[in-house]
Amino acid sequence: MAKSQQDHYYSPLPQHQQHDQNQNLEQQSEQPQYYIVLPYYRRNRFSRNLKSNCLCYFSLLVCFLLLALFFLWPSDPKLHIVRIQLNHVRPHLSPSPSLDISMDIVIKVRNRDFFSFNYDSLVVSIGYRGRKLGFVNSNNGVLKARASSYVNATLVLDGIQVIHDVFYLIEDLAKGEIPFDTVTEVNGTLRLFFFDIPIKGKVSCEVNVNTDNQTIIRQDCYPEVRGN
Repeated sequence: MAKSQQDHYYSPLPQHQQHDQNQNLEQQSEQPQYYIVLPYYRRNRFSRNLKSNCLCYFSLLVCFLLLALFFLWPSDPKLHIVRIQLNHVRPHLSPSPSLDISMDIVIKVRNRDFFSFNYDSLVVSIGYRGRKLGFVNSNNGVLKARASSYVNATLVLDGIQVIHDVFYLIEDLAKGEIPFDTVTEVNGTLRLFFFDIPIKGKVSCEVNVNTDNQTIIRQDCYPEVRGN
């Protein structure tokens, strides 16, 4: 049987239920309503900026510490042989092979640090064919920061026996030239705040002496690094 046009697919609410629903809506509209307004918080961007600033400050701090360490960390003094003056060298073959040597040496000691340097000793030694013949020790002193000082040392050796190298000595005398090697070494301490740091400098020279006119023919000096 066909449905009439007045039929509907839903049935209307009863009048008493519709009246109760309208009354509830009116009561809800009469009650005050509260709202909580929160600010917009860009957490990700703030955290990113904070990490970037921390990284930047840390990098600057590391650079500052490295720069301070570079300038304040002590370095060994620099030695330079300014002049070697030969006073005399006299070889003797009897009664036993020996040498008499006298020479003046002027050493320039340069303090490259920003603190004063107290050196306990400055030792100049001389050798022949790899064998040490003797040495001279100078007095202690103080070298100011970023300053240089000249130290004079006179080396006098009389009757130094060279029995083990007598054949080399005879050969050198025949050529009229004797090779010597000198080693100049300075030892001391550098005061860095509350610490005393031991430092030293060393320079070696090869000196060839003419036995006829008592002059230095050739002089070759080179500094030695610590640990040698």
